[in-house]
Amino acid sequence: MRHNKKFNHLSRKKAHRDALLSNLAIALFAKKRIFTTVAKAKALRVYAEPLVTRAKKDDTNNRRLVFSYLQNRDAVKELFGVIADKVADRPGGYLRILKTGHRLGDNAEMCMIEFVDFNENAGTKAEAKKAKTTRRSRSKKAVNTEAVVAEPATVQDKAEEAPEAEAPAEEPKAE
Repeated sequence: MRHNKKFNHLSRKKAHRDALLSNLAIALFAKKRIFTTVAKAKALRVYAEPLVTRAKKDDTNNRRLVFSYLQNRDAVKELFGVIADKVADRPGGYLRILKTGHRLGDNAEMCMIEFVDFNENAGTKAEAKKAKTTRRSRSKKAVNTEAVVAEPATVQDKAEEAPEAEAPAEEPKAE
């Protein structure tokens, strides 16, 4: 029976699983984005988000608790410094998992896990593309309407321009 087994064991013993998640979290905090399998990313999200929540309140107790999970001074420093400043106003949901396809060797489903606040290009590409297409269509309409409205031709204007345009050019004489 499967009573009270609520997390993915990732086909590893407890010590191996803890070491794996700790190393993945250290890499994530250092690089802000890593590529891994979907199962590991989901397990990492459950492991890392409480650590980020702890880092939002910088005191000795929280630093010691986070260090007990990570055992890496540089990762703790990065987490309590740069990352905590970026996610200070976010109430949760610090990580995003984006599926990228399947691995060639064993066809495992791969993904990218990243911090939501550190991806500057996530929303701006879609907005820029949308704005660019709408701007392009508006400018074509605006140019056509301005051309029609700006030059209402009258009969007198055409009569004045005609003699100038139809004036014969003098041919040079051959000597």
